[in-house]
Amino acid sequence: MEILNESVVQKEKFRIAANKLLNYCFIIKKKEDTRNDYIFILQNKNLFIEYFDLLGYKIEINEIQGVVALTNVEGTGRLRLRKVESIVLLILRLLYIEKRKELSLNEEVVVLSDEIHEKYNMLKIESKSNLDKTVYREAIRIFKRYNIISNMDSDITMSDARIKIYPSVLFAVPNDNLTKMYDAVNEKLNKYLNGGEQNDDEEAVQD
Repeated sequence: MEILNESVVQKEKFRIAANKLLNYCFIIKKKEDTRNDYIFILQNKNLFIEYFDLLGYKIEINEIQGVVALTNVEGTGRLRLRKVESIVLLILRLLYIEKRKELSLNEEVVVLSDEIHEKYNMLKIESKSNLDKTVYREAIRIFKRYNIISNMDSDITMSDARIKIYPSVLFAVPNDNLTKMYDAVNEKLNKYLNGGEQNDDEEAVQD
């Protein structure tokens, strides 16, 4: 592999960026702690494509959204989410799409915790009508770990706590058309209203 012929410094940069992709699935251009990794991957895309291909992964670089995404070509490596966490993820996607329509590509999408709770309450889920603080904190922790969101305020349970949503949230549902994605997310959310989706079992979600 070409990386074996690179300098020690380049090898170290490659190691750091590759490990972040394996651990977090997404590298974000506009996220401070992954910006340099994004640039390095972009400059050495063929090295990364070759390396991850050997491991059975596909690396996708979307320069418009400023996201590098890693997926397993065999369909393994799925993150196990509880139903309520899956609902929160769908709500984050929906809010991102709604806010994105009002902003330029250079502007970041920021929502309030209260907006997430409002969307959740609209679903009127009988088994868990309210999104309690413990469940909400855990969901935010998971999606923050995978570079899908970041909290801008320390106490995320406050109604006015700000949550930054990254474009990586779109890559869970590959679709270049935001309108179609908006409809698809709404359809999935509606399934939770129609029964059969209201228990708290685990659900496999592509990481």
